[in-house]
Amino acid sequence: MNQNDTQASPAGYWQAGQVLILNKPLGWTSFDLVKKIRYSLIHKYRIKKIKVGHAGTLDPLASGLMIICTGRATKKLESFQGYDKEYIADIRLGSTTPSFDLETQVDQEYPVDHIDEQMILAVLMQLKGEQMQEPPLFSAKKLSGVRAYDHARKGELMTLASKPIIINDLELMCWQNPDMKVRISCSKGTYIRAFARDLGKALESGGHLIALKRTRIGDFCLDQAIELEEFKKKLDQM
Repeated sequence: MNQNDTQASPAGYWQAGQVLILNKPLGWTSFDLVKKIRYSLIHKYRIKKIKVGHAGTLDPLASGLMIICTGRATKKLESFQGYDKEYIADIRLGSTTPSFDLETQVDQEYPVDHIDEQMILAVLMQLKGEQMQEPPLFSAKKLSGVRAYDHARKGELMTLASKPIIINDLELMCWQNPDMKVRISCSKGTYIRAFARDLGKALESGGHLIALKRTRIGDFCLDQAIELEEFKKKLDQM
């Protein structure tokens, strides 16, 4: 918990603006964490409202680092959102899902016997650098004013426009056919689910994400993050 400018009252201290480094649990939406922080502050200080926002969404099936700002520090959110990010991704080869992760069931299966570690390392090298990435249809992007995932859940087949991204670095951490663990350093706007799809295609197979953890945003690292319960405990002590 970073402590910036203070004001006369404890409530004013938070209104002045704080930057919180938190670890989002698996199964929560990013907004769930924001709501819990906001509720804790409003309940503690008996205030009517306080600005609280986050610098980059994590899907419910992902865990890890989130930057949450309160009060006037919410003005920093846009700059935080532009930072490069790092993830640890678990990817399963040989099968795909419509959402490119475990939100939906496997829809197709592919061979994996031809894949070995050297092939994976060569493909990872090819996937580094600037490129155009097609976002998943199961995403919050809007098409004609409607969230893409609403179209996807109705079974509507649509394509989202590809966007420029940068994959700064890729490291194969573990490989046991058909599963692998990859460290990914990338630019803002990169979909790791779409990376899993593209990796599977490049390996002449299929691929989908089975677990994801965000470990870094800019210079903020996961080992700096606190759990929600630790935040509440510190808040009680103020």
